[in-house]
Amino acid sequence: MITIKNLSKVYDTGSIQVKALNEVDLHVEKGDFVAIVGASGSGKSTLMNIIGCLDKPTSGHYVLDGVQTETMHPEKLAEIRNLKIGFVFQSFNLIPRTSALHNVELPMIYAKYPRKERLVKAERALERVGLEDRIHHKPNELSGGQKQRVAIARALVNDPAIILADEPTGNLDSHSTEEIMGIFKDLNDEGATIILVTHEPDIAEQAKRVVTFKDGQIIDDIRNEQKGASI
Repeated sequence: MITIKNLSKVYDTGSIQVKALNEVDLHVEKGDFVAIVGASGSGKSTLMNIIGCLDKPTSGHYVLDGVQTETMHPEKLAEIRNLKIGFVFQSFNLIPRTSALHNVELPMIYAKYPRKERLVKAERALERVGLEDRIHHKPNELSGGQKQRVAIARALVNDPAIILADEPTGNLDSHSTEEIMGIFKDLNDEGATIILVTHEPDIAEQAKRVVTFKDGQIIDDIRNEQKGASI
């Protein structure tokens, strides 16, 4: 699903060069559930931006679902980003004045789905995360956990190759966190490939695999199928 080889990212500030990623190698199979951890400045966010086609590496290779991305034109990259990647953010990134249903529709509007198909798929995605009774509610009428469920439904609606979740429980209480992680686990059991960035050890432990970054490099890559499967 994802193959990263000799990936480096250098930021040139003018006076100095900062190497955010240093020849990283990473392979993620379809159906995996990977947590990426590391201190601030370790390179995990830079990697997520590249995996999400929001940034390009300085050197190296990144293949997503059979597509080599690092040399792509920005317009093509945006198309890949919309069709192959579902994003879930800590701050939800919902449009405030519109319904849950319309928020979930948005990726399909960009993908030019017919309206009837958009509505059917959006409703099914919201049902999938247990929000069938909240489809016409606006974000200010939803709890934090419900907002994140809308965000997950939006991430799912185009049937992406991977779901990228950046600190998805960072703004949630413990009960909502448990519910959201349960949804991610269920989605993974159904075959979804999930990559999650977190600074919380108890969240990382619920993934099948934990990849640890330090100084722009992977220093640990531990698979724990049994623990991931038992949560």
